[in-house]
Amino acid sequence: MDPVKVLVVEDDPKISEIHRRFVEKVDGFQVVGVANSLADAEEFVEILEPDLILLDVFFPEGSGIDLIWKIRARQQPVDLILITAAKEITPLQDAIRGGAFDYLIKPVLFGRFQETLARYRQTRRQLAGTPQLEQQDVDRLLGARPPAQAAAKEILPKGIDGITLVKVRQVFAAPHPAGLSAEEIGRQAGMSRSTARRYLEFLVDSAWLRADLIYGSVGRPERKYFRS
Repeated sequence: MDPVKVLVVEDDPKISEIHRRFVEKVDGFQVVGVANSLADAEEFVEILEPDLILLDVFFPEGSGIDLIWKIRARQQPVDLILITAAKEITPLQDAIRGGAFDYLIKPVLFGRFQETLARYRQTRRQLAGTPQLEQQDVDRLLGARPPAQAAAKEILPKGIDGITLVKVRQVFAAPHPAGLSAEEIGRQAGMSRSTARRYLEFLVDSAWLRADLIYGSVGRPERKYFRS
């Protein structure tokens, strides 16, 4: 899947730079633009066609909520995550009505930021891989689980088996400060490297793990997995 194209919309240049760097630390995302005003944001949405907007609420010239309504009125296919200092209930209600994927309150910790981007990317993948929906697919995608399902086992995507997933998670029960490769996980969990890699990437998308490239003294960098 191509990287998610992100537009950062924030009037404070220092904060927008922080959010830009946060995005670049998360696999599968690419910042295509930074707008420090609502006017620039409106123009960049048209020109850059981002997949996702990280949007502040308070701007000297108006409200980020107004930008949401303009985008929705034009039926532009873009998703939004609000990042704001607003703690009042009204902006949150407006964000929900405008279809925001999440609402983060400043100052945002990187762990929470990473978690919401991972959930967003996983949702995009699930939508792309689900051509025909059943009710359980809708419940999973929207985060809704009926009472009867609340105590049921975790709903997993196709290709991910619950028992095998437990085996992979159990490897991380002990601390591994240097991280583990897919080959090491496969050896400890009793599966092939490719199978381990599939489960590890699922756990990265779920924000249960994080991944990083470790550069040794020689050879190609190795992808290592760490407990989040």
